[in-house]
Amino acid sequence: MTFDEHQAGVPLPRGARLGVDVGSVRVGLATSDPDGLIATPVETLARDLKTAVPAPDDAASPLPSDVARIAAEVEERGARVVYIGLPRHLSGAEGAATLGARAYAGLVARAIAPVPVHLVDERMTTVSAHQALRASGRAGRKQRSVVDQAAAVIILQTALDRERSAGARAGEYVER
Repeated sequence: MTFDEHQAGVPLPRGARLGVDVGSVRVGLATSDPDGLIATPVETLARDLKTAVPAPDDAASPLPSDVARIAAEVEERGARVVYIGLPRHLSGAEGAATLGARAYAGLVARAIAPVPVHLVDERMTTVSAHQALRASGRAGRKQRSVVDQAAAVIILQTALDRERSAGARAGEYVER
């Protein structure tokens, strides 16, 4: 079994956390303060679907640019964990988007090792993000550029709240 600091009884270290909302076209990023209290938006990345995904044992292959950018953010911010949204159906069942998110999380986990990656349930985050943006006066085309960031903020804030209540990392640990 691989050690991860999410295990019960191990105090969570201080440090930023990163939240990721993976879409088929864009990836939203959010970060937290070092104490893990508040999630804030960072940026929206275009998915790099042109770069071949390296095999798990192929460290020499170039990473897709969006994954490389996430790795750079982890390093720049000294992130202690990355939370990636896991899209499930409202029933809790997993579908094609879930499989894609799991594969993406595995790629990120290999790129940022030894920093842990966790998958967190993201049901309704995009809907909530659209509603929040509409309520703040952003509508239509203006929403597209930031809705993924807003969804990443919701994913990360949910994980931060769960961390505080449980005293452990939220979600499902992703093996490298």
